[in-house]
Amino acid sequence: MNDDAAEAEYFSKDFEWESLKQETENNPSYEYHLLPFNRQLQSQEEEEEESGDSKAWQMFHIRHSSGKFFKERRYLLKEFPELVSCDDFSKVLEVGCGSGSSVIPILRGNKSIIVYACDCSIETLEKAKQIVDATDIILVQNRFKPFYCGFGFTGFPKWLLCDSCSLIPTLNQQECFSSDGSYCLKEGGCCIGGVDFVTLIFTLSAVPFNRMPTAILECFFVLKPGGLLLFRDYGLYDMTMLRFEADKRVGFREYMRSDGTRSYFFSLETVRDLFVGAGFIELELEYCCVKSVNRRKERSMRRVWVHGKFQKPASRKGVSCQTI
Repeated sequence: MNDDAAEAEYFSKDFEWESLKQETENNPSYEYHLLPFNRQLQSQEEEEEESGDSKAWQMFHIRHSSGKFFKERRYLLKEFPELVSCDDFSKVLEVGCGSGSSVIPILRGNKSIIVYACDCSIETLEKAKQIVDATDIILVQNRFKPFYCGFGFTGFPKWLLCDSCSLIPTLNQQECFSSDGSYCLKEGGCCIGGVDFVTLIFTLSAVPFNRMPTAILECFFVLKPGGLLLFRDYGLYDMTMLRFEADKRVGFREYMRSDGTRSYFFSLETVRDLFVGAGFIELELEYCCVKSVNRRKERSMRRVWVHGKFQKPASRKGVSCQTI
């Protein structure tokens, strides 16, 4: 597939989401996806099970440590052209970077942009750094700054916005540990003063739904006033949602895979409520409906993703470092 064909695959509207919705909701075999999910008040044991999500994703990344599991997401710059047209030396926080499939096109598309990328797996961060360093991207070593963070459970390290790091002498003076124990890589000083962009690309769906509001607030606080949050994730009635069996449900529109990783499938209304509720201004929000064909199995697959752009208000009123 050439680049033009690959781009068309990601940007075309191959079918109407409302038609898929009607078809799905009228199909008795999908009825269990639509039923309410009654969750009892969480016990300590259930809380401990939720905390295992981070470990499940670490094991997932270890199994796919070759870096070949993820394809480079070249469509990002077309979906989010602000990453190309932004000011020189703008800062991006890529949340849940994995092996770098989103990081590489951002760094390649903008020769001065700086990407701070976090993940819950140190092994994955090391692999991402190897993959990024091996590219021919200009000054890539100075513009890619990976750090460990269990997004959705521990929040972001305060050095993203607040000067609370205490340097620890190491062979690499760019390494430090913040006061909350988070590992980070950076240059000069302890506070980078916030970021211009936050990218949440197929990351929020892996966070337990009850933790999403807090996770989104973390993104809100690390953004500079006027900064953008760029969102892409699984949409309601996506093919992968309909493939889950009833016993894989762990919440309403929330499922657990056999390897312990989870996935939530978003409606536009849910995304709007989450981000606007956190203080963001909605700029764009829509379903992306793409039909792809598995030629080997001669099967047509209808994929649904949610695309969104949200902005932090330009005023700092009501926001302070202590809030993080």
